[in-house]
Amino acid sequence: MQVSHNVSVADLDPAQWAVGFVLGFFLWAGLRYGLRGFYTVAQNERAVKTVFGRAKRVANATTFQHPMSETLKPDERSRYNYPQVEVIPPGGPYFKWPWERIHKISVATFTASIAFDPESATANYGGTKLEAVTKDHLNTGLVGQIRYRISEQNLYACLFSVRHPIAHVLGYFISILRERIANFEAPARLLIAGEETNRSPQSMEAISGISINDLRKNLRDLNEQMERECASSVARYGIILDACLITGIEPPNEVESALAAINTAHNHVSSEVSLAQAAADQRIVLSRRAVEIETLQAKAEVEPLLALAEQLAALRNAGPGVLATYLRNVRLGLFRRAHRVIIGAKS
Repeated sequence: MQVSHNVSVADLDPAQWAVGFVLGFFLWAGLRYGLRGFYTVAQNERAVKTVFGRAKRVANATTFQHPMSETLKPDERSRYNYPQVEVIPPGGPYFKWPWERIHKISVATFTASIAFDPESATANYGGTKLEAVTKDHLNTGLVGQIRYRISEQNLYACLFSVRHPIAHVLGYFISILRERIANFEAPARLLIAGEETNRSPQSMEAISGISINDLRKNLRDLNEQMERECASSVARYGIILDACLITGIEPPNEVESALAAINTAHNHVSSEVSLAQAAADQRIVLSRRAVEIETLQAKAEVEPLLALAEQLAALRNAGPGVLATYLRNVRLGLFRRAHRVIIGAKS
């Protein structure tokens, strides 16, 4: 005869029930927090640990003590004075307690279009072209890229100061770029006869006259200006802008043909000016050479006379009759070579 016994939780002894509950809790906690408490940091990542929501800091160090703060204006240093946090390097496994949280971020270099909007994929023609207004009120399109990376020296600003730092950086970059485009003027430099000569912006505008042409011819200067203006992004948002590469400027379709005609005329005028300048430079060089030749010939004619004058002065200083004897000998030499001599009679 087989007897089955069904044992329910209510039939257990309270002590056994408590022991089972405690063991189950520790088993669950060990699996939940013990195994999941280990973590690693990849080679292209850096991590920051927070304890009860507060990042672990490096004593009282702040970004104000770092050279990056020199890129900020005096009134901005107190606003962007962030604490320095402990950075967990690549490696592992590391361990964290349940009340601790790990914030990982990639420090690799990223490339994005200058028209990229992280908050709206359809903005700026799908992130392909950025619009800006020039100083002569032309709505032009800009094409290019920027390279950026996270700064290990200011991870607090990138992780905790703003919710979406790359959106702030791109907005900051675009606002500066549009301001530069709206006020851009060609450098007041012009090469004349192989020498760099300063000229006023008005004279340069008289030659070029169109801001889009100035921008196209001075993309390098514009990129360098943008890099200087955006150098403070590392202190503001913890993101380093490695390079700004504006590769193209597209004018409106309705002025494209007019710009082409202006550029053709400008190139023709520039060619004629260059030819005239070259001819003038050649004439100047020839004139200088002719002056040098005439100067050397005059010196060659004067040298014998100067030498003779020095000899006569030396003979005169040698004695009272030396100069008269020299003149008599010279006169006799002339008489010897002469075929006919006419001597006037003394009255």
